[in-house]
Amino acid sequence: MSFVCAAAAASVRISLRCLATKACIEQLPMAQLKEIGKNKMFGGFNRRFQHPSSSCGCDMNFSVYFPPAADHGKVPVLYWLSGLTCTDENFIQKSGVQRVAAAEGVAIVCPDTSPRGLGVEGESDSWDFGVGAGFYLNATQEKWKKWRMYDYCTKELPELLSSSFDQLDTKNASIFGHSMGGHGALTIFLKNPDKYKSVSAFAPIASPVNCPWGQKAFSGYLGDDKSLWEEYDASLLSRKYKGNPTKILIDQGDDDKFYKEKQLLPENIVESELLRVELHLRSGYDHSYFFIASFVEDHIKMHATALKS
Repeated sequence: MSFVCAAAAASVRISLRCLATKACIEQLPMAQLKEIGKNKMFGGFNRRFQHPSSSCGCDMNFSVYFPPAADHGKVPVLYWLSGLTCTDENFIQKSGVQRVAAAEGVAIVCPDTSPRGLGVEGESDSWDFGVGAGFYLNATQEKWKKWRMYDYCTKELPELLSSSFDQLDTKNASIFGHSMGGHGALTIFLKNPDKYKSVSAFAPIASPVNCPWGQKAFSGYLGDDKSLWEEYDASLLSRKYKGNPTKILIDQGDDDKFYKEKQLLPENIVESELLRVELHLRSGYDHSYFFIASFVEDHIKMHATALKS
């Protein structure tokens, strides 16, 4: 082999190694994802993933419903935040959201509700604190320092989705949730109105500084500094909202035991010239997924309109 041919061959080998390295780098975010479930539904797919989380210091699961439109191009993203004791699977399995999401061409993204498997003392002692009860905040108390669901939902997960799935338009997103997740959706939207086109909630914990659930969670995760509590209270954040004019859609069952026990307090959210609250008090409905499934179509259509505008 001549010197020229040898040099050319070496150059090709180097180029191939460079291309392989580049491909590995480009695929790194996806390589961190492990698909742990997949089911076809209404022409799209429910897919469940696991990945190591830098925010929470453990493996985290999330579920995505990809509508049929995702096979042909980018689709907007609608984040769903679940309530106390739930995982990323409850909404996907119980709400029936896929039918209307498929029709509207919207992807549904469902994160988990807390870190899991960290072995923190007392993390599973109570159903309304610790595992399954992350309250979508960044804990400041040392013991609970990995309970950083606010960062996970607003930064880490969207970045992972963007780098891993070309078909998800994470820059075109909205957010909604139920109970503790309604609290999360409202506070995340009110703190980041530039990131989301619309917001809604089912039976949200709308005034956590004034209810037993919120007081327990905030004192445990955030300590005694009440100014930190206020940063995660939708009723207080609504008073200083400075984003674009928007409507908050809230559905609340009047036979909800937690509503009757003053755990939710959706009426405490304050309207302004920039913020309109559309609160529907639904006669005879409780706090369950039967309630959510009854009205989820209204929420999806509202968000789809905002995402397509």
